[in-house]
Amino acid sequence: MAGRDAHRKHGPARRCAAVAALAAVVLAGCGGSGEKSHAGRFDANRAWRLVELQLASGQRPAGSPQLRRLAAKLRPLLPGGRFEALPGEPGLRNVVGALPGRRPGIVVGAHYDTLASPRGFVGANNGAAGSAIVIEAASALARMHAGPGAREVRFVLFDGEEPAKVLPEQTADFYHEGLRGSRAYVAANPGRTSDMILLDYVGNRGLFLPREATSDEALWNRVVEAANEVGDERFFSREAGSAIEDDHTPFLRAGVPAVDLIDWSYPGHTLADRLDKLSRQSIDAVGETVVQLVGELREE
Repeated sequence: MAGRDAHRKHGPARRCAAVAALAAVVLAGCGGSGEKSHAGRFDANRAWRLVELQLASGQRPAGSPQLRRLAAKLRPLLPGGRFEALPGEPGLRNVVGALPGRRPGIVVGAHYDTLASPRGFVGANNGAAGSAIVIEAASALARMHAGPGAREVRFVLFDGEEPAKVLPEQTADFYHEGLRGSRAYVAANPGRTSDMILLDYVGNRGLFLPREATSDEALWNRVVEAANEVGDERFFSREAGSAIEDDHTPFLRAGVPAVDLIDWSYPGHTLADRLDKLSRQSIDAVGETVVQLVGELREE
């Protein structure tokens, strides 16, 4: 980034610390952390089950058969869910759902592919948690009343966020070697987006989310205010953290206010990124905050 030594999302972490059948799985209760989500519009138990559903597919690199099978399961869980192919990237596709409304509208997104290396990487927080929150937030927002002039909300699961053939540490140009789904989405939808909210490392225990340094400050302040409204302000900070290239970056380059919810302290590139590192409380806090924020933005 101009004036900053921006970190690529995929450099080393800063520090370690059948549709009916599928619907039945998602609606079922949860095991796991034992933490209880507070009452609200966002259902953290359903989101947790969606994380488990993704992890059951194993490692899910862009274009892999397992990711394509998973995408077919996730698509009907989004309102009006459909695939958008990535030009020049055979086999890759974003999963897109929408609540109709006036444009430009709001995009809530996360990537659903995983690292291609190391072998066996399942990406509980680096992919699955953010995608699960996007899907469950879509469900919560679809149940909420929206006025006749409400803005469109699109929910996007980005494919090809991870580089195709190189280790994250080896890519010299992550913006062009990764971020394939978000770059394709921005190119295919010019002028359609007024605000973009990206969810990345958002489900870990000990979650703490400062403002990613390139994120739009005014929109980030709205994130913090929404967290205050739902009682989850302790997870967020107005202070700036590291600058990170991520799926919000193509939106920023297109002039769209965008924010990246990411706990960059989380070691998201190791085989340890598994379900036991996640917290239902963190997932609930982010989900409730996103639902509150988007509910406000779509009425403005």
